[in-house]
Amino acid sequence: MSSGLGDLLSVIKWDSAGLVPAIAQQHDTGEVLMMAWMNRESITESLSTGRVCYWSRSRGGFWRKGETSGQVQKLVELRVDCDGDTLLLLVDQQGVACHTGRRSCFYRAVRNGELVTIAEPLAKPEDLYGGGKQPGF
Repeated sequence: MSSGLGDLLSVIKWDSAGLVPAIAQQHDTGEVLMMAWMNRESITESLSTGRVCYWSRSRGGFWRKGETSGQVQKLVELRVDCDGDTLLLLVDQQGVACHTGRRSCFYRAVRNGELVTIAEPLAKPEDLYGGGKQPGF
């Protein structure tokens, strides 16, 4: 393990399951795309391959973004917040980030006291995942 990677892993505050939340943000526009979980191995893989890999709590395994849908995230930069308890991944998102077919998972907002949809799907989930079955995350 390189000392840089060792330094990174040593400053992260892992939860009891060995995970840390990671926010994915489009590197050139600042658009917040999604939140997922990472462990030591998924961070190491993401840094070594340049393709973002998360840890799926529901699947109990690695989730290489885009392996099912083709909507790949390329890692541009990984940042750690001041407390070491959250990661920020600056990514180059190819296609949509959300399993609902939207660019961002944050497609609902409270406006005038109402929860409203602010972004429509850009792709059909059945086209992304075949047969309409959306993967568990």
